[in-house]
Amino acid sequence: MAKVEGGLQPGEGAAEEGFEAFFRRLYPQLVRIAYRVLGELDAAQDVAQDALLAAYGRYPDGLTNPTAWVRSAVVHQALNQIRSSRRRTRRETLVAPPAPPPSPEEGAVAAEENRRVRRALARLGADKAAVLVLRHSGLSYLEVAEVMGISPTSVGTTLRRAEEQFRREVER
Repeated sequence: MAKVEGGLQPGEGAAEEGFEAFFRRLYPQLVRIAYRVLGELDAAQDVAQDALLAAYGRYPDGLTNPTAWVRSAVVHQALNQIRSSRRRTRRETLVAPPAPPPSPEEGAVAAEENRRVRRALARLGADKAAVLVLRHSGLSYLEVAEVMGISPTSVGTTLRRAEEQFRREVER
């Protein structure tokens, strides 16, 4: 059966059409969330696509709340990527000569600050980091609660604790 350009194959059902609309609606938001964690557009796009691909096999019947599930998947995948990158960097440091010191230009200062923020995020517990990233990505307390599977009142408490720990980690 020939694929219709930009759409579904003839005869594909409503579930696929629903997923395509779901994908188009959420993809930009998921990329923004992942970008806030990773700081790299290509990596953020990959994480968003991976999460949506994982959701596709379960959509719509296998997911109670597909939007919350895929948002949560993006945050967790992005945080896992940071942790994996830290481990890789440690291994590379053991075998590679030290990198030259960063230049004094503003770009280097900004890059170092971004690394500090990402390291601090990686040191937070997964739940705290996820709540912090989701809330600062523009989601409401209710939306964060939905993604994380917690009550909206717990979001405020978790967010406050996450922000305090994040500040301590960045200053460390």
